[in-house]
Amino acid sequence: MAISRKFHFLINPISGGGQGKIVFDFLPEIMRSMAFEETEWKREFSIYEHFEEQVKDALANSRCVIAVGGDGTAAAVFDVLLQHEEFRSVKIGLIPLGTGNDLARVLNLYSALVDRGLLYIVRKLIVAQSRSFDLWKINGKFAMANYFSAGIDARIAHDFNRDRAEGKITGHSIAKNKLHYIKRFFADKDYRLETGELRITDKAGEKKSFPLANNRTVIVGNIPSFAGGSNPFGKSDVADSLLEVLKIKSIKGFLKALSIGPGSSVMKAKEIEIHLKKDEFIQIDGEDFSGKLKMPIRIEFGGRVEMLHL
Repeated sequence: MAISRKFHFLINPISGGGQGKIVFDFLPEIMRSMAFEETEWKREFSIYEHFEEQVKDALANSRCVIAVGGDGTAAAVFDVLLQHEEFRSVKIGLIPLGTGNDLARVLNLYSALVDRGLLYIVRKLIVAQSRSFDLWKINGKFAMANYFSAGIDARIAHDFNRDRAEGKITGHSIAKNKLHYIKRFFADKDYRLETGELRITDKAGEKKSFPLANNRTVIVGNIPSFAGGSNPFGKSDVADSLLEVLKIKSIKGFLKALSIGPGSSVMKAKEIEIHLKKDEFIQIDGEDFSGKLKMPIRIEFGGRVEMLHL
């Protein structure tokens, strides 16, 4: 069956303080100005309870799906792609309206939004080229495009999401979110992993093991951006079938990795197994996964997708 649409925009209406609604309202004008017929594209707000079905419909009937929102919105698209190889040829775009926007930073989309504005990035994405991008699977089910971590940073993300759910963060602005993240850091700065073990298969195929007890965090990265633009990994190829792995013992080392960058302790891996206590704080692509993963956690290559970039 022939693909009926060139573009399908899946829009989170509350991301970025409601900027998704602005994109929704201006899309008809933008698409008309670029000579697209109404039948060539579609826009819709994401609905949490039905988002998986929305993503499947978009992938099945479009040449390109553009997620409008934060890293969590993109992650939901990747989860479906991981389970359905028949959709891997569909190009994926992102309009970054979240707090961290790490994936968008790597694809040069975030800087375009900040420097030139929302309408500019929409127009540029419509004509953007794509690049191959590694997608990883965690425990054979969940997609990882950006990073996985367990420890202090995941604890901060967990507490941030809890505070937001309890109404302790008013509004949805990016600035307020970042200020609350700083507040959570000082509240959680003493957190550390009580136990655990990291097992990796390095790029040469050699298996190695490392204890995690008393480490502040263990971070696994697919992209050279973490926690809103930091780069604790150094150079990272997003299409080399390898991950960067970093375990950090001290709060000083954690802050140094985020502010200055990597040291010699960054490892390369093509498969990873992590043993932690079952209720350890965990995040995937900035989303809280605490208590949602069975142990041990296995991270393995899931395939490649095509991502729009500037």
